[in-house]
Amino acid sequence: MGQKVLVIGSGAREHAIASALLRGGSVSEVAVAPGNPGMALDEGIRVVSLGSSNQAALIDFVKDNGYDWVFVGPEVPLIEGIVDAFAKAGIKAFGPSKAAAQIEGSKDFAKRLMARHNIPTAKYETFDELEPAVAYVHEHGAPIVVKADGLAAGKGVTVAMDEETAVKALDDIFVDHRFGNAGAKVVIEDFLEGQEFSLMSFVNGTEFWPMPISQDHKRAYDNDEGPNTGGMGAYSPVPQIPQSVVDTAIETIVRPTVEAMAAEGTPFTGILYAGLIATADGPKVIEFNARFGDPETEVVLPRLTSDLGAGINAILNGETPTFEWKQDGATLGVVLASKGYPTHVIKGAPIPEITVDADSHVYYAGVASDATHGLVANSGRVLFVETSAESIKAAQDKVYAILDNLDTTGMFYRHDIGAKALNA
Repeated sequence: MGQKVLVIGSGAREHAIASALLRGGSVSEVAVAPGNPGMALDEGIRVVSLGSSNQAALIDFVKDNGYDWVFVGPEVPLIEGIVDAFAKAGIKAFGPSKAAAQIEGSKDFAKRLMARHNIPTAKYETFDELEPAVAYVHEHGAPIVVKADGLAAGKGVTVAMDEETAVKALDDIFVDHRFGNAGAKVVIEDFLEGQEFSLMSFVNGTEFWPMPISQDHKRAYDNDEGPNTGGMGAYSPVPQIPQSVVDTAIETIVRPTVEAMAAEGTPFTGILYAGLIATADGPKVIEFNARFGDPETEVVLPRLTSDLGAGINAILNGETPTFEWKQDGATLGVVLASKGYPTHVIKGAPIPEITVDADSHVYYAGVASDATHGLVANSGRVLFVETSAESIKAAQDKVYAILDNLDTTGMFYRHDIGAKALNA
């Protein structure tokens, strides 16, 4: 019998993690809490209706059902200290402690850490009141970047090309309290020019194992128009980012960051996500996350050729893991979202049946089960269609051949995922 693993979370990211764990072979059963009804279509995935913040119930579930270890997917339970709670209960969980998860939980914490250790990032100031923040915007000028300090589900960042947009973003945070406590402080950064890319690593203290890079598309509509979202699609590899830039990022950003966290008494174990930008002065940090990125996970994990469960289990036991990746080909995926996402989501659209081949996956996110229609849209991002092919162009053609033939009434998707790689 293989291992039994509990994955915490409910999105396409967790569906991709669960699928990759089962594909590896060392894990025979995966439960996902709270999961979603789309995941239950996969053999071997058990959906358990326990909330991701219900620490006591999750601990009881693991103990009562003989689960071997836990993978924590989303940021909120990590920042609430779920890994610490599991550790206290004698349960192995893969993810950072509450103290280490601050690297995502507070932009200010991350910026201060980078400043102390000379890790390349944009110049910044932190404010906890509206007036000085507005004065700084007028003094600095645009373009400028405004970020709510805490968690805002990927929507707390405004890249303002003019001062008016920046001031409106500050009003949203300080006056309208659009992000609640997440907006008690604001980080205002210099705008950086260049192509963005995501570099995720498996981390255990000062040791880390980087994954292939990917690129996410954040804006809601084609040609990078519309509001910022949690991500509308992604692809890997990113041919327009040279390997030399990735190597520099590993040595000047990832290594010093994990070493700094260990040196300062908040060692990091889990997935460290570095959201980076390739500037004329080399790679710089836009943000850190304390977990797998979404949707990047859904295109990176299908490139893993080794056993994910065995690799993580090795880390949890203090052993050296093995992670091996496809060296050729490409993966590309597109988010199908509810009309109105990310501002005024209209739920309830029926989900069409999607047929894919062995080199493609449908990862479900915001879906519910309806007696009449089967699966229906129940959130902003509904599902993610990923394909693997010999090139980015081939993967792009393949994924759009699937999506363009579906009845997506009540939903929408971008038609240009991967365009930056093809236009490079």
